[in-house]
Amino acid sequence: MFGIGMPEMILILAIALIVIGPKKLPDLAKSLGRTLGEFKKATRDFKETIELDADFKDIKDVKKTFDDINDDFKETIDVNLESENEKKSESSPIDGKKQEPSITDEEKFESSPPDEDKT
Repeated sequence: MFGIGMPEMILILAIALIVIGPKKLPDLAKSLGRTLGEFKKATRDFKETIELDADFKDIKDVKKTFDDINDDFKETIDVNLESENEKKSESSPIDGKKQEPSITDEEKFESSPPDEDKT
């Protein structure tokens, strides 16, 4: 503890006993113990706060990375959509007439009359 050995501790206690006196020494030791306990608690809380701040910094870095990836992905999708729109506009008729939608196989099947049983 603080680089103080047993002989030094005994010397400090003997000097404190002489200076303070035997009546007030227990009260002083009690208040000194409380003060040291509060100091240790404050130090521990401060250390935890520093560690939490470091964790939040790491989280912010990860969030920034994901935001960058998300922005790049959105840009890629926008470029792909623009190229698809350009392809559609290039394939539309030049004379300005509307193209009628083509009928799919499913629509043909649904619109055809049902086969009658010839029994």
